[in-house]
Amino acid sequence: MPLRSLHPLPLVPLSPQDWVFLTRFCFLSDFGRLDFRFLVYCLCGVNLSLSQWPAVYKRPDKDCYQKEAVLRPENNQVINLTTRYTWSGCVGDEEVLSCVGGRSFRSVRERWWYIALSKCGGEGLQLEYEMKLTNGQSFWTQHFSADEFGILETDITFLVIFSLVFILSCYFAYNLKGRQLLHTTYKMFMTAAGVEVLSLLFHCIYWGLYARDGVGNGSLKIMGKLLFSVSFLVFLLMLILLGKGFTVTRARISHSGSVKLSIYMTVYTITYIILFIYEAEFFDPGEVLYAYDSPAGYGLMGLQLLAYVWFCYAVLISLKHYPEKQPFYIPFFTAYTLWFFAVPVMALIANFGIPRWAREKIVNGIQLGIHLYAHIVFLAITRPSAANKNFPYHVRTSQIGILLSSPKAGVAGESFPHHAYGNSSFLGDSQPNFTELFSIQSVTLFISAVVTKCFYKTPSLKTQGANNSSVEFQWLGKTP
Repeated sequence: MPLRSLHPLPLVPLSPQDWVFLTRFCFLSDFGRLDFRFLVYCLCGVNLSLSQWPAVYKRPDKDCYQKEAVLRPENNQVINLTTRYTWSGCVGDEEVLSCVGGRSFRSVRERWWYIALSKCGGEGLQLEYEMKLTNGQSFWTQHFSADEFGILETDITFLVIFSLVFILSCYFAYNLKGRQLLHTTYKMFMTAAGVEVLSLLFHCIYWGLYARDGVGNGSLKIMGKLLFSVSFLVFLLMLILLGKGFTVTRARISHSGSVKLSIYMTVYTITYIILFIYEAEFFDPGEVLYAYDSPAGYGLMGLQLLAYVWFCYAVLISLKHYPEKQPFYIPFFTAYTLWFFAVPVMALIANFGIPRWAREKIVNGIQLGIHLYAHIVFLAITRPSAANKNFPYHVRTSQIGILLSSPKAGVAGESFPHHAYGNSSFLGDSQPNFTELFSIQSVTLFISAVVTKCFYKTPSLKTQGANNSSVEFQWLGKTP
């Protein structure tokens, strides 16, 4: 979109076009204001149009005169940039006109106004211009189009909330690490939350600068969008991994599963990149569009639904082999079923159900709310508390290396021994259960093999008792 705030532009050679769209702005019902300054190197007129916009835009069957004919000069929809029209504020000679003026906008409700330049029957347009489009004098509204009202306040609010979520996740991670239950999936959750905070920080800085001068820094907005997408992809990958039982029922994903996940996430990432490129290069500034209202956007919604099918299958397989994990997987599956469908439903509602003059601010709030819901749910079901009956982890991080290095790691090493939950080890608010810190609750064949191997390879341990439990503690340097 061309710059719409007071910001000088160099010479703009627009010839040989005789009708050119400049920008659009959603004015408030009582406080809308357009201030302009033109240096005109040809006689032309500025056309301000609202309800007539669909009748002229992208209508190759209409020439310049027909497009001007739909405007109503009696409603101040046309400003002739000539010295003959007093309200244009134009002074100068036949070669260069300097026009300084403005218009106030009043309507029953917020409305889009579209600004275009035309010079019918001439040799085209060539000019320099500045425009300042404002809504009142408040810092929170002045430079914002009415469809952008509240975005800065919403982003600041969610920045504070997500920062608290991230800090709380770090506190939980500290407790989990003390109990050796800080698994990779929880670290992925922390990463997603941290990147979300950075994304909102960049957005807040961008909108803060924009509120100050009406221009902002586009690079900050792009970086915020990229980080938002990264946070979403990390969280999505974490959900699929948990659905497959990674760190809950198994120590690692199979080779074929890893390949499938890599391909899927690569396709998802490429589709996101295509969406960014499509939005930057092909979105028409003359139309009020939404990011998901594009081929790449519909592709992302399709990939989201595909991920949900995969998620369902993975959870069902995990429950089939580990039915004792139902207290975790049932609320996990129920909560994130809503999350998986929320994004496509939101996109469809935004495209077809939300008025265009209110779309951007409403979608921004809904999208952030969906992300916050997903993070808070995960934070709740993984909180390290003895009262948490949904806690998923029961195998210590120190035990995973033993599982994977066992003689049968290729088969049994992928799966954890059956056990309900690790929250039974939360004996106090800060002290871990040292008696279970390095021992697996269910003694299985491959663990016994590892312990027996260590027993016979360590002479000093051979005399320390005959049962496996004693050998295990002596081998790990602990007293029974």
